[in-house]
Amino acid sequence: MAKSNTVLVKLVSSAETGFYYIAKKNPKKATTKIELRKYDPVIRKHVLFKESKLK
Repeated sequence: MAKSNTVLVKLVSSAETGFYYIAKKNPKKATTKIELRKYDPVIRKHVLFKESKLK
């Protein structure tokens, strides 16, 4: 069976609330770190989420 191309990464809130999302990323196509503007329910606003390692 073939290996999967995608890797799971953690998207951490830049508002430092401790909230995070889990996302899939293809490291062969997306070589840079992901930065997405998503909803943070702790502060109830849209903020920037940055990629970090999933432990």
